[in-house]
Amino acid sequence: MSAPAPSPLAIVDAEPLPRQEEVLTDAALAFVAELHRRFTPRRDDLLARRAERRAEIARTSTLDFLPETAAIRADDSWKVAECPPALQDRRVEITGPTDRKMTINALNSGARIWLADFEDASAPTWENVVLGQLNLIDAYSRNIDFTDAGSGKSYALRPADELATVVMRPRGWHLGERHLQLDGQPVPGALVDFGLYFFHNAQRLLDLGKGPYFYLPKTESHLEARLWNDVFVFAQDYLGIPQGTIRATVLIETITAAYEMEEILHELRDHASGLNAGRWDYLFSIVKNFRDGGPKFVLPDRNAVTMTAPFMRAYTELLVRTCHKRGAHAIGGMAAFIPSRRDAEVNKVAFEKVRADKDREAADGFDGSWVAHPDLVPIAMESFDKVLGDKPHQKDRLREDVHVEAADLIAIDSLDARPTYAGLVNAVQVGIRYIEAWLRGMGAVAIFNLMEDAATAEISRSQIWQWINAGVEFENGEKATPELARRIAAEELRNIEAELGAEAFAAGHWQQAHDLLLEVSLDADYADFLTLPAYERLRG
Repeated sequence: MSAPAPSPLAIVDAEPLPRQEEVLTDAALAFVAELHRRFTPRRDDLLARRAERRAEIARTSTLDFLPETAAIRADDSWKVAECPPALQDRRVEITGPTDRKMTINALNSGARIWLADFEDASAPTWENVVLGQLNLIDAYSRNIDFTDAGSGKSYALRPADELATVVMRPRGWHLGERHLQLDGQPVPGALVDFGLYFFHNAQRLLDLGKGPYFYLPKTESHLEARLWNDVFVFAQDYLGIPQGTIRATVLIETITAAYEMEEILHELRDHASGLNAGRWDYLFSIVKNFRDGGPKFVLPDRNAVTMTAPFMRAYTELLVRTCHKRGAHAIGGMAAFIPSRRDAEVNKVAFEKVRADKDREAADGFDGSWVAHPDLVPIAMESFDKVLGDKPHQKDRLREDVHVEAADLIAIDSLDARPTYAGLVNAVQVGIRYIEAWLRGMGAVAIFNLMEDAATAEISRSQIWQWINAGVEFENGEKATPELARRIAAEELRNIEAELGAEAFAAGHWQQAHDLLLEVSLDADYADFLTLPAYERLRG
């Protein structure tokens, strides 16, 4: 008797979307189903391993480079694969979600790369997941335009040779996609996002002289990089795409991954193109992993933790040295400042901070960096142009002067700054305002002249949790307590209602956002990611 046919993927609890049949084809869903069958069990094992490693950190309050992979680090002979032409010059990268207007603006921005984001800058409503894929298909076939209903302004693509190269970021391994299930089990969002994009666009991108390029988020170990590499090998074989066509840049945005940079590149060496210093999630990861490590791990206000902090310098300089030693690009962090259309002084301060940040990265040896807004592209470009000139990168700067010990990466107490009461207020404000927008389906939100995404919301709620559990006393004599956080949150809700008016306030998700922030900030059982309980409340 022959084996029964594999169960088809089921689309669950999802309203039909315009043109969804162009994305959710039978063949594309069969590919995603095969990815799920082959790789989700390993994903589940690796998530369990994260919990085991976190328990070990809680026991020891330390991390070290892995003794079992010392031979890989010591072997100077291996390099990552040769970089494809479309990824040689990455001096400025713009990030943002894949809504139709952003797709056009990012491709037209003048940046060399657009990080098309299905992760931290996108709330994973079914509409965002499916129509974001459709927008990228339309962009590659030049079947995309947009007219703003409010202003009447129209947007269209520039000539092909003026467009940014797309590097797409799928969701992290921890997130499921509840609307797409196999035998009642949600498919990992990472496999949905990667699978649909690769299936529809791999050959199309090759025909355009580019390729399927990816940013890999939230990686915590080289074993997770190995899983991605195996996904790539299978996917290329499945579609008959030459091996090595895929290129991946890994975000080093967890403290555990910082100790495995070389191993991560080694696992992905046939598909790797670089590493990125994802600063906000990195700080969140430090708090999450060392949250019970005592006073020496207590971070000050997030805005006081600049990239010149000793432990952040150790992280970024090790990243540059590691990448260049292995022939990979080193990509710098996000400039989250956004211009104000109404306040010239805000612009002046923001531009000066961005220029200083990008000047430092270019001088340190980075090959490129991120911005969050098209107006910042020329500023970042100028910083890298001054250092690179006509060269596409500076991988020849090996930074052999850099020597980072394991303890340097977690020397949090080397920073001469303390948590402040104003920092607590800001964390509550940003947390509530961001989560409310996320629950409305917006993943990238301008708050207080900064572009916030899920990473900055994570550091906000993590600091509230850490300061309370560490019994921090602020400069005004008040102690961080659940009661104080609740008082500040209640006051912020009243301020928002006064700011918006009763009708607009009632139309939003403000009480729900307030309650969720307090839940993930005050619960003794620390949630690994705030997007997990938030996703349960996300409609659509």
